[in-house]
Amino acid sequence: NTKLATPQGAARYGDKMRNELSQPQPKSPPDTGGGWLELLGDIYSGVTVGASHSMWFVTNWVRTDVIQPTLRLVWKRDSSEGSDTGTADPGLKVIGVGYGRTGTYSLTLALEELGFPCLHTQHLYENPEIFQMWTEEVFSPSLESNHATLGEPDFDLMASQGWRATMDLPMALYYEHVLAKFPDCKFILTTRDNSEVWFRSWNMLTKTITQPTQHFRFMSGIRNLDNYLRWLFSIVNRDDMYLTAPHPFPEQIKENAIASYETHNTRVREVIPKGQLLEYNVKQGWEPLCEFLDVEHCPTTPFPKTNSATSVQVQAVAAMVVPLTVAVFLVFYLFSYLFQHSTGQTVLQWLNIKRRGLLVMLSGKGVQKRERLVTDTKKSM
Repeated sequence: NTKLATPQGAARYGDKMRNELSQPQPKSPPDTGGGWLELLGDIYSGVTVGASHSMWFVTNWVRTDVIQPTLRLVWKRDSSEGSDTGTADPGLKVIGVGYGRTGTYSLTLALEELGFPCLHTQHLYENPEIFQMWTEEVFSPSLESNHATLGEPDFDLMASQGWRATMDLPMALYYEHVLAKFPDCKFILTTRDNSEVWFRSWNMLTKTITQPTQHFRFMSGIRNLDNYLRWLFSIVNRDDMYLTAPHPFPEQIKENAIASYETHNTRVREVIPKGQLLEYNVKQGWEPLCEFLDVEHCPTTPFPKTNSATSVQVQAVAAMVVPLTVAVFLVFYLFSYLFQHSTGQTVLQWLNIKRRGLLVMLSGKGVQKRERLVTDTKKSM
């Protein structure tokens, strides 16, 4: 299935399926069935997305940390090979300036359906060149100086790779920089019902996405993700302690995080010209989005709904369980191969022989016990 050919494709296919499952069915009786369908959709999406994320990190680790270093020992690659000289591009057209957990991933799927290829932070790692740029220009300098700063990211790099829109942090923080560089760009400020609702969702997210970084830092991709989260939490919580804190990370500072969220939204409203800013809640659906982006033929399909709290929690579990399951399978396969090579028997054959031997031994002991019982009975008579 070509939809599942890449981790990003698998993840978004899972989100699409979850969205379809969670939509209310026509003429359905007014019972709780919709709730169960939505829960099943969340679980399906969470497992699909979490598994695709973890498998990408594993395969990327094998490629970058195992295969490529080995090849370099015998083959020095021409540094100019595969380089991109760059082509003219129209630049970034739409920037999501809402904090994470404000419907940014649902909006990403909507923008892509409207014809705007959108880079969401959830798939940032799948674009190694862009992720490396963020690491070198923003995250690493902040870690080295022990102070989180915005740095100087390369917006042209994202545009040159075909992205016309971005969503979620960290790009949401750079609205002033983007406005100066792309003055015709449009901005969408996604919000929640209130700051308390946003923080509950944000706090839940931070507890789940940090779990893989505690156990898989030997992978270079996970180390970069860990650096990003340290920088991100320092920015949102206005406290540099996250840059050097050991795992598990300190709790989010509620007062600071809410103040950061509210100040950011206020500043966006002040800086971005009214005609270029849409303040938006994904509950509003397609119409205001299509009108703002001058899309003539607005979709009639249900608006994407994804990345619920349940789905994110399932993603975190699946992201850890899947690689562990694969690792256990590989270890068992290797053990079985070596065992058969050395004994001439498969593990199952050996276990079957031992099982029969145990049954024979137990049955023999049973016979001996009955014989002793008969003997004792005769003596007592």
